[in-house]
Amino acid sequence: MKKEHILVIRFSALGDVAMAVPVVYSLAKQHPDIRITVLSRNMARPLFENLAPNVGFMGADLKGEYRGIRGLNALYRRLTAKQFTAIADLHSVLRSEFLRMRFNMSNCKVAHINKHRKGRRKLTSIDNRQLSQQPTTFQNYVEVFEQLGYSINIQFTSIFPSEGGDLSMLPATMNTKNAGEQWIGIAPFAAHEGKIYPTHLMHQVIAQLTQQHPQARIFLFGRGEKEDKYFTEWCQEFPTCTYVSQHIDSMYEELILMSHLEVMLSMDSANMHLASLTGIPVVSVWGATHPLAGFMGWNQSKDNAIQADLDCRPCSIFGQKPCKRGDYACLNQIKPETIVEKINSLLLTKQND
Repeated sequence: MKKEHILVIRFSALGDVAMAVPVVYSLAKQHPDIRITVLSRNMARPLFENLAPNVGFMGADLKGEYRGIRGLNALYRRLTAKQFTAIADLHSVLRSEFLRMRFNMSNCKVAHINKHRKGRRKLTSIDNRQLSQQPTTFQNYVEVFEQLGYSINIQFTSIFPSEGGDLSMLPATMNTKNAGEQWIGIAPFAAHEGKIYPTHLMHQVIAQLTQQHPQARIFLFGRGEKEDKYFTEWCQEFPTCTYVSQHIDSMYEELILMSHLEVMLSMDSANMHLASLTGIPVVSVWGATHPLAGFMGWNQSKDNAIQADLDCRPCSIFGQKPCKRGDYACLNQIKPETIVEKINSLLLTKQND
């Protein structure tokens, strides 16, 4: 009898791929006799490579080797060699739908995600807004596997042991954490303006944290032109700040560092989800988007989600739409003190543990 082998498809974005980790981990642990292969972009390899003995990873370059219909057909031929018995499409976009169609034609069991677009549209409706909790992405992923006949009870804490990742793998500037030292992570940017806390206000957050916690270290996470500009300025002004990507290159090393933080401050972005996979609390800032859409980080408390109470939000599920007011009040009305107070409460809780 052919061994059960599930292909899990989720190409992007990084935050959504990261949200698959608790589900795939739980599936692997609760069904140890099945094989699981995750198909994604190569950037996601560190999230799955050592997740469980029966979980494998397969990278796909959709902009190069597997570009277009010809590339997808080549990818399909490569996949068929692995003799999958079931296909779990956690993405449901044109590329994954094409692969799903090919497998369906070969009588392979296939299931795909329900994104609950109708319910999400009601969240952002101007005339008939309904602020109700939508199924989380984790629940949507579980539902796909249930359609294939695999029950899952999500049980996941961290991709690392309870003591965190191996700090000795990091450069000398961050491979030792002194007793009693507090490490704070900040990931202040996101893909869209509607999800980014204004930089002049974030500067005030950092200033207050360094003043109130002079012995703490603040690690700035992110890569890009904005990060280069602001992180360089902030590190020059505040000596306890470290621009993480100037010292380490790989996402796996960033995850190790995250696992030793007391708290992470993040937008509604991939870093919220990456930090969640290391089992640390995240203070998340929400502007145009809203936790009710189902994208809160794994095992994160809604009490740590900071939001402005405005009738116009959420105005976007993913944060890409321009502000109808023109002033991004959803972000500008959040006081730096509110963020600092929440971080302080989590630092105190951690200190008393």
